[in-house]
Amino acid sequence: MLKIEHLTKKFGGLAAVNDVSTTIEAGKVNAIIGPNGAGKTTFFNLISSTHQPTSGTITFNGQDVTSLRPDQVAKLGIARTFQTTALFDRATVLDNLIVGHRLRTQSGLWDVLRGSSRLREEERVCREKARDALDFVGLSHIAQRVAGDISQEERKRVAFALALATDPKLMLLDEPAGGVNPEETEGLAELIRKLVRHGITVALIEHKMGMIMSLADKILVLSYGEKIAEGTPEEVRRNPAVIDAYLGSEHAEI
Repeated sequence: MLKIEHLTKKFGGLAAVNDVSTTIEAGKVNAIIGPNGAGKTTFFNLISSTHQPTSGTITFNGQDVTSLRPDQVAKLGIARTFQTTALFDRATVLDNLIVGHRLRTQSGLWDVLRGSSRLREEERVCREKARDALDFVGLSHIAQRVAGDISQEERKRVAFALALATDPKLMLLDEPAGGVNPEETEGLAELIRKLVRHGITVALIEHKMGMIMSLADKILVLSYGEKIAEGTPEEVRRNPAVIDAYLGSEHAEI
């Protein structure tokens, strides 16, 4: 689904991502792991066009998307969540999600001024998409709650729902289980499995190794911006370079 070739991003003299080539496979859970500062979030920022690469190419379903804007990438079907879920805290959960489907609408200022039938229909569809997304993530019961009053785990699920409302083909999840307890982590892992069962490909960054090892079909390991390993969870678990990056060379030798 996604082909990345020789991707590099430099900030001054620092290469945050350095000559990384990989693929994200359709219909699977693709994980990106690595120690803090390994370049994982920058890697996601490049795929979602939040940053433009210094060099390299990104191809999505056969189309070169390297130089596109974030909104153009999103319209093609790449959705993104972030480590910190930013919501309109004084609005309801449902109203937060209505904005998610706006990138699929066509209404402009003239439609607003006229109160056009197209505007009314698109508002109806956006509201319906928001309710469907909330139902998918198991939060229909808090649709009218103020977003500032919901729990951290519920905010994580709302982030999933907001991405879902854009009608994605690929979802990039940046630490989806960060800051939640083990029971909630398992619930979020099951939600990721549900996404894949419904035809959405997932790429995620996560530090919770138990979750990754039980969930991922394929793992890419970054360290200091470079790819040091790639493969199945079992292959990555036994790779000396991965053990070295996390624990030090003496553990890798053992």
